[in-house]
Formats: sequence, structure tokens, C-alpha cells
Amino acid sequence: MRTIGLTGGIGSGKSAASHLFEKLGVPVIDADQVARDVVEPGQPALAIIREHFGPDVITTEGALNRRWLRQTVFDHPAERQWLESLLHPLIRQNILDWLAQQQQHHYVLLTSPLLLETDQHQLVDAIIVVDVPEALQLQRTCQRDDITPEAAQKIINSQIKRADRLERADFILDNSLDLYQLEQQVFALDQQLKLTAGNLSKKPLESYDKT
Repeated sequence: MRTIGLTGGIGSGKSAASHLFEKLGVPVIDADQVARDVVEPGQPALAIIREHFGPDVITTEGALNRRWLRQTVFDHPAERQWLESLLHPLIRQNILDWLAQQQQHHYVLLTSPLLLETDQHQLVDAIIVVDVPEALQLQRTCQRDDITPEAAQKIINSQIKRADRLERADFILDNSLDLYQLEQQVFALDQQLKLTAGNLSKKPLESYDKT
């Protein structure tokens, strides 16, 4: 079984691509969802976060105040580093536990916005990058999250540079057009990945599109 990583900058359309793979029957684990799971009420990580940041990081309903926390960690890089050192090992272990249960499939997909920024890339055999121009990335992020261009740019700047992400890609999905065009690319790539499922080496697959 191959584990294929799927990543891209914020607003690039990772979720749309991931859902298209799921429609084709590919098992998908979303590192973002895992990150949410490990800080649910009752989880040890949430209590540690509250102790570190204080009561403002918890909503009146007892859940994590994600908007407050996101603003805090992007304004204070040291706090972001502290949070990542707590959560990344927990997220990685959850992913490993899930992967251990998926051995019967041709390949599975690990979707993660931080695939290349963390050691999660060590868990995959090849990397798919969902790519859009940065101007479009900025526009989509502002519309989706209802944030200012300045706030969206700060998030983009905190991630790996677009050129570096593309350089490390084995496959590139261009999501600068419409959903139909993305769906056609996903379908073609799914067929290629299933055909090469027997090759379990860590060598990159032949690139689908790196132009």
C-alpha cells in the first residue's frame, strides 16, 4: 500500500481535491481533522493549552477558541512554536494508528496543510501539491474565512514558499480554474496511482504534471 501526501497553501483547494479522491473510493485522513480531534473537550491537550494560554483560549461552551488562538500564535511566533511542539507529535501518532489499519487498499491519502513544514512528509511515498497563484490564494482565503487581506497574507507567509512546495511535488494539481478541471486531473492521477500501487519503494513516481 502506498501512502500519498496531499498538500497546498491555504486557499489552494486541498479540501476540494481530497473530497474528489474520496468520491473515487480512496481512503483519506485529514491532518486538520486530526488536529481538531486532539483538542476536543476532555482531551488532555486542551487542558494543557488552557493552562498555558489562560481562560481566553476556551469558549463559554468549554471548547477551544480557535479564532483567538489562531490570532495569538500568528502574532507571537514563540507561542506558535510551543503549540506545535505539543500538537504535532499527537497528530503524527493518530495518523500512524490510522495508516496501520489501511493495508488492504491500493493507496491512501494523507491530506495536510503542513505536510512539508513538519515531519509528516516522512510518512508518505509521494507528494501531490494543489497549486494556485498566490493572488488567487489570497482572494479565496479572504472570502472563505472572512478575514482581511493582511491577515490572510500573514498566514500565507507562515507557510512554505510556493516555489519550494512545487519543487518538492511529485504531482501537481492546478486548481486555478473550475471544479470540473480539477476533477479531471484527480481522476487521471487516481488511475496512475492505482496502476503503480505495487511499487512500494520510496522513490518518487513519474510526475503527472510539474509544469
